[in-house]
Amino acid sequence: MQRIITATVQDNSGVLNRLTGLLSRRGFNIDSITVGPTTQPGISKMTFVIEVIDENHAEQIIKQLNKQIDVIKVTDITKQEIVARELALIKVGVTAATRSEIYGIITPFRAQILDVSRNSVTIEVTGKSSKIDALIDLLSIFGIKEVSRTGVTAFPRGN
Repeated sequence: MQRIITATVQDNSGVLNRLTGLLSRRGFNIDSITVGPTTQPGISKMTFVIEVIDENHAEQIIKQLNKQIDVIKVTDITKQEIVARELALIKVGVTAATRSEIYGIITPFRAQILDVSRNSVTIEVTGKSSKIDALIDLLSIFGIKEVSRTGVTAFPRGN
């Protein structure tokens, strides 16, 4: 089962490597990782989406992550009400005849075109992973040249 785990950490060299190494050594598959600075200087937030076998394994990994140097707080937010998003950039092959059709497909997804060239368009879309998967599936008939996805970033909703 998938778990979404956030870690607030000191922004020091090697922190990401130590945490991913810990997960890897314990046999956890990391589906995605996002890392970015917080509003506090020197503090970053990491969001991991990992596969675990059961609740015991999830609890064990949280305890292990909390013991790491530079880790301030680790939280499993999987069962909480959360706001979660992913960003994707999708480069799609186009012809003069397919440009308007592609625009018609991306509009309901609230995606936007970031770059246009003679043979391709680059599209930006944000949302749940399932939304991005659906858009990629629809655009695949035009020939996807490249995809870059950020992975999930999330935090609990406000009260």
